[in-house]
Amino acid sequence: MSGTTQKIDRYYKDWRGVMVHVVGFDRLGNRVIFMRTGYDHECAQPVELFRQKFERVIDEPDI
Repeated sequence: MSGTTQKIDRYYKDWRGVMVHVVGFDRLGNRVIFMRTGYDHECAQPVELFRQKFERVIDEPDI
């Protein structure tokens, strides 16, 4: 993550019901940075697209 990225520790479900771990917000790029289980690299989505396709999970999941 770069210097313009704010660290975040939240969980969301995508449109298929798959859990993702949001680890940051890139202010400069206006995008959400997240990790998928079993995938070693960070994923990113523009904020507006992320809001449309992901739903926050309030309780921390058992991963």
